[in-house]
Amino acid sequence: MITGEYRVSSGPEVDARRPLGGDSKGDARTYPEGPLTGRECARSPTTKAAAMRVYVPLTLSGLAEAYKTGELGAVPLVAYAVTPALREWYLSDDIEELEYAALNRAALASLRLLAADPGAARRRVVVAVDVPDGAAAADPDRGLDPAALGEVRVTAAVRLAKAAAVHVDLDEAEADVAAAAEALEAADRGDDDAQFVVDGAEDHELLWYATQEIPNLVGLGD
Repeated sequence: MITGEYRVSSGPEVDARRPLGGDSKGDARTYPEGPLTGRECARSPTTKAAAMRVYVPLTLSGLAEAYKTGELGAVPLVAYAVTPALREWYLSDDIEELEYAALNRAALASLRLLAADPGAARRRVVVAVDVPDGAAAADPDRGLDPAALGEVRVTAAVRLAKAAAVHVDLDEAEADVAAAAEALEAADRGDDDAQFVVDGAEDHELLWYATQEIPNLVGLGD
């Protein structure tokens, strides 16, 4: 188990806004409005009141399966959100900062999925989706467990069509993500060198993609 405070990586500022239908490698062009960083894109506007933003960790193969079935996975679904424990851990009332922390917690969970699936593409994937209040809850017995910060269980089926956005590593992150996935088990045992390798993946910003771009991301586009 990794102990101590988890670092929230700000990563390099990359403009992740791209025209719909572009390729899946991202676009670092500068737009008049200025760059959209990972911290800024952690939240897309919600469309309904009384909703909770959750971040669901996946792999690209898991995202492809969700695209085919229309659902993010079997319930209860593990996700990450701004929980009371996460607020207390990060000592912040800034909702954007806290949601960015929840996004990074989900990215670490995605890395764990990659470690368990050697055949999956070495890119972390997180789906942001709003669920009704009450549909997601944290385990009260693990409230201040550092390994469970922000973790919730979603008890209702979540349609991929309801997703607000998808956050995915660029291709150029694959080598560092692959090394981090391989080092994760040793890092959990307290190996400082392995933890340094795991932290290297966090230096890569997850880019924001509109849900219309999912077919291109998973290789099922026209």
